[in-house]
Amino acid sequence: MSRRLVALFAAAGLLLSGCATISDGLDAINPFASSGPKMAPLQSIKPTADVRTAWSVGIAKAGDYTFTPAVVGDVVYAASAKGTLSRIEDGKTIWKIDVGQALSAGVGANGKLVVVGTAKGDVLAFSADDGKALWKARVSSEVLAAPVVGDDGVAVKSGDNQVFLLDAGDGGRKWAYQRATPPLSVRSAGSPVFADRYLFVGYPGGKLVALALQNGAPVWEGTVASPKGATELDRVADVVASPVVDGRQICAVAFQGRIACFDMGQGGAMVWSRDISSVSGLVMDGRYLFVTDDEGVVYGLDRLSGGSLWKQDKLRHRLVTAPVVHGDSIVVADGEGYIHFLSREEGAFVARMKTDGKRVDAAPQRLSNGAVLVQTTGGDLRAVSSQ
Repeated sequence: MSRRLVALFAAAGLLLSGCATISDGLDAINPFASSGPKMAPLQSIKPTADVRTAWSVGIAKAGDYTFTPAVVGDVVYAASAKGTLSRIEDGKTIWKIDVGQALSAGVGANGKLVVVGTAKGDVLAFSADDGKALWKARVSSEVLAAPVVGDDGVAVKSGDNQVFLLDAGDGGRKWAYQRATPPLSVRSAGSPVFADRYLFVGYPGGKLVALALQNGAPVWEGTVASPKGATELDRVADVVASPVVDGRQICAVAFQGRIACFDMGQGGAMVWSRDISSVSGLVMDGRYLFVTDDEGVVYGLDRLSGGSLWKQDKLRHRLVTAPVVHGDSIVVADGEGYIHFLSREEGAFVARMKTDGKRVDAAPQRLSNGAVLVQTTGGDLRAVSSQ
């Protein structure tokens, strides 16, 4: 068993389905366990930008799950494992409800609908205006990835890697898609992505699949990574994080695999690929692609070719999130609740802020007013602005 692989799963909570013994001895190599190795220390920096807390709201803890706040303009919807769901505007709680059961995933939202998921496979929808319960649907297993609310419905990926498109009005099932998956796979919090006429989904075994929105039929399939190795554990090569879209290009990254970018206008023809392994994920803008690898190294790459622009390795072994683009900066957060601002052009540190000291699992989000939003596992929901 790969020591690096088990350490990653233990620290990030990404235990494998289909394997009952992988947790044996995890504390010995878990950076959060009292008996395990410590988090890599931070090096001091000389800030060149001023960052400050725009607002902070306390919500309940995330537990063992990854919760991503939904941002609709300047409105934020946030959930917790305890079952709380809140609408927040400019740091003020507009409404807060108890959904009546524990939650395992969220939040998906648009201007009308707010959707969360549970470990029992329930999908719960509420009014964005006042938090009133609208409908409840059931999928095949636990919901670990935030549901996605689009013009064509609500997309849900369940823990057994089935994908469902639900009617946004009443939660009725429009279609479901299921495919064979390897014996072992990483529990993924990566959500599907609506783009053009398709729903894009990353899968175990290194596949990126384009499903027709009309009926859920697979239209094309791209190979992000191919499983390699002598054991089932070594052959884990899963697309764990959500794919990202920019124009006609869609890119995804696989654990124990690579980054691969495809042309949606050419039936999924591969544009380029590069060997970088990640469970955190990536982000694109008009010129660049940014990704955090398994060890916490952040890369800046050319979006069109995959060529190297810069590499920031001073956050290695700090359980770093996927990046988000924030003006001239790239923003990531880490396993001790620090928010790091890096130069978009060079990757150098420009600022740093500490939250409540608890781990941040989901990538930071952007608010329309220019602030960056993070949610820690300890329940600190914080908007940070920079100058």
